[in-house]
Amino acid sequence: MESNVSRRKFIKGSLTGLAVFSIVPRHVLGRGFIAPSDQLTKAIVGLGTMGRAHLKLGAPKVVALCDVDKNRLNNIAQMAGNQVKTFTDYRELIQLPEVDIVHIATPPHWHGIISAEAAAAGKDIWCEKPMTRTIGEGKRVIEAVQQHGRIFRLNTWFRFKDDFYGMKTPVAPIKKLVDSGMLGWPLKVTISKHTGFDWKFYWVGKTNLDPQPVPPELDYDMWLGPAPFKPYNVHRVHNNFRGYWDYDGGGLGDMGQHYMDPVQYLLGKDDTSPISIEIDAPQQHTDAVGSWRRIEYTYADGCKIVLDGEGKDSNVPFIEGPNGKLYPQMRSDISDLAKKLAAFPEPEPQVTDFLEAVKTRSKFALNEENGHRSCTLVNLGVIALRLGRSLNFDPVAQFFVGDEAANRLIDQPMRSPWTL
Repeated sequence: MESNVSRRKFIKGSLTGLAVFSIVPRHVLGRGFIAPSDQLTKAIVGLGTMGRAHLKLGAPKVVALCDVDKNRLNNIAQMAGNQVKTFTDYRELIQLPEVDIVHIATPPHWHGIISAEAAAAGKDIWCEKPMTRTIGEGKRVIEAVQQHGRIFRLNTWFRFKDDFYGMKTPVAPIKKLVDSGMLGWPLKVTISKHTGFDWKFYWVGKTNLDPQPVPPELDYDMWLGPAPFKPYNVHRVHNNFRGYWDYDGGGLGDMGQHYMDPVQYLLGKDDTSPISIEIDAPQQHTDAVGSWRRIEYTYADGCKIVLDGEGKDSNVPFIEGPNGKLYPQMRSDISDLAKKLAAFPEPEPQVTDFLEAVKTRSKFALNEENGHRSCTLVNLGVIALRLGRSLNFDPVAQFFVGDEAANRLIDQPMRSPWTL
């Protein structure tokens, strides 16, 4: 506050007899303060598909890049221009005073640690999905973000913009329909190829990986980070890591938050989790992710989310309740419904511009809290699959009921020296 007052006095005093344009550096105004005359900046950690894509967005300005693969780092740095600083260790990057936002585009087993450490370093955070690889890491990220007063965004956007996959409409009119009560309660939502969602079962791992020499450009020990040591194989890293439990959760990890976060929002479940998770799946390998047939989540009030991997029912509604059903083919019907719903309140407004959220210090629409809950949906399914059984969950304590093996997967040990 004293810095703001001093700045106002300086400007007021300088305007006597002449016009003055002043840029006040961040370090003068204090950590996390964005002066109106400043341009927001960001750094990108992880230069795979998403990291490269966000390099091209243009705003905020990219001032630093980090990757453990030197070839990839150098190639992307050339695209970004000579003014961009490069690092192979994110811990150096997050200490740069000129960085406002850290964009985390690494494999998911790094998301929790880098998010928490970036928050402690005074940075705001834009994190790829899934938010964290474990439920415990998500809880730690919430603590770190809120302790240090940071702004967090999870990079899935369907709850607030764009057509929601097979529904061919943004989520807002569906949310208004659900809130109107016309469908009744409780509701069941089915996510399958027939409702427009592809579970990407090609993200499965191989069970016969032979050790291979580590390429000289790759710091494989740093790539593994907190994950258990496994001998290097090209199929374990970069474009194929999603097929291994140590780093992600297959198609469920890749697409689960994209598909389920809007459903969580539709059902009004941003502050809770299901109480049971039922699975139908082949026995999973201890290292390599496999496919599954069905995962069913049930909330305390009877609402259900069904993940249909087989897609047996070609005529399944996306949402069904005791009083009605909504099918993917019903875009015109949604338009008709809009007239019927006109008398009902609009969904609560959300802050959907992340840069504006950073500047105004406003909570973003998909933040560390509701993002953790939709990521928990992913991780509940992953844990049930890995154990090969259905589970009961306490959404308040965020622990499994009567299942110590499942609870051990909430906070999984990290390889030394990494901790969260």
